[in-house]
Amino acid sequence: MKKCWILLGSALLWISAAYAQNEVPPYVPETDQAVLKQLDEWQDWKLGIIMHWGPYSQWGVVESWSICPEDEDWTQRKPYGIPYYDYLKKYEAMGKTFNPVHFDPEKWAKAAKDAGMKYLVFTTKHHDGFCMFDTKQTDYRITAPDGAFSKDPRANIAKGVFDAFRKEGIHAGAYFSKPDWHSEYYWWNYFPPKDRNVNYDLQKYPDRWNQFKQYTYKQIEELMTGYGKLEILWLDGGWVRPLKQQTKESLSWSKMPPQDQDIDMASIATMARSHQPGLIVVDRSVHGPYENYRTPEQQIPEKPLDYPWETCMTMGGSWSYVPGDKYKPVNVLVHNLVDIVAKGGNYLLNVAPGPDGSLDEAAYTTMQGIGEWMRINGRAIYGTRAVAPYKDGKVCFTRQKDGSVYAIYLLDENEALPAQISFKGLQPVKGAHLQLLGSEKKLMWKTSDAGVVVEIPASLRGGGFKHAVAIRISNVEKV
Repeated sequence: MKKCWILLGSALLWISAAYAQNEVPPYVPETDQAVLKQLDEWQDWKLGIIMHWGPYSQWGVVESWSICPEDEDWTQRKPYGIPYYDYLKKYEAMGKTFNPVHFDPEKWAKAAKDAGMKYLVFTTKHHDGFCMFDTKQTDYRITAPDGAFSKDPRANIAKGVFDAFRKEGIHAGAYFSKPDWHSEYYWWNYFPPKDRNVNYDLQKYPDRWNQFKQYTYKQIEELMTGYGKLEILWLDGGWVRPLKQQTKESLSWSKMPPQDQDIDMASIATMARSHQPGLIVVDRSVHGPYENYRTPEQQIPEKPLDYPWETCMTMGGSWSYVPGDKYKPVNVLVHNLVDIVAKGGNYLLNVAPGPDGSLDEAAYTTMQGIGEWMRINGRAIYGTRAVAPYKDGKVCFTRQKDGSVYAIYLLDENEALPAQISFKGLQPVKGAHLQLLGSEKKLMWKTSDAGVVVEIPASLRGGGFKHAVAIRISNVEKV
């Protein structure tokens, strides 16, 4: 009993110290020149697609989380009251029946390209541990001999996805979950899981944790060596981190005293970059040297951030496939994109295939709508950086590397172009050329108490512009 109290006291002291820390530690800049070059190019891409997909799509349930004994209110097992291990057995059996016969990554890739998406992040493994690639470390994979899809020549799904998207000129990145709730080295079946964290005492069973570290290392090495050029390693499951990097937020994810879930990111990053030079590593929410950019989830920061970042957000209402999911209007997605880019970020939009490998028709029509807007206004988005001020009222600003600035006016749904667009904060130089993207007409402008006032000719106001319009300003006064 005395030993238990000592251990608990030490844990409480650690928690108190961690709570006193700054909740958002400073961004740690990368020093590898190849990575810095890749990161700068990534910031030019602006719009990407992430795809959550796995056997869970057969039930239309949230990805992985229904087997985790926490957050029961939103990941409730069905039927209600089913014993946990009965549910887990049924859930994991879906790996054998997963048979996406309509898997068509070429169609997905074409739709993403037409939408103006420049990069892909694909879920090679989510927290439940099911691998969408041909790993040799476990039989819990899409290519397992007893799997329904294993005899299909397209069975190595991740490879098919990466190849199809790269063929369309889209940069490829791999999502990989650090925790693995199927692995006996993470959730050892000798103990029941308590929450999302490792379920055994790492100090008491260090060899088991070392086996998990090796398992993780080997799986990531498989991805880095057998799947062509990968430019992003997008690691999820930020509670798997060294004890010294715990924060108030990450401590809240555990019902037990915190453990040192260090998987040796230094070795993983070194290995990965030895195979993929310049690889961007995104150790999500673990603020340190292996978080090359940050990833606010389902939210847009209130103001520009002074480090690389990306908002990851669902195009519909769910990360995983849900029958009849409601997709966000194109107007909302375009406004989000403009807001994010004006603040210096990238926008990573999630699309979830169904159990047969098909995408919802609404996903295609939504991407088509985004693409129609991007084909006209992409010059105001791609390759830009934030400029101060980033916004004035309904006008957002972006800056190209040649010194030109774009004033992007956000149109409400079904709003026609106004006769004038005005903004404050940025001043065109005398004689600056202003042009509305999608038109060759030179726009007249003046200054007034309202700031810069741009005249929109009547001939353009009936031109069918939707969602937002971008005005290119050839040069602005220094601010």
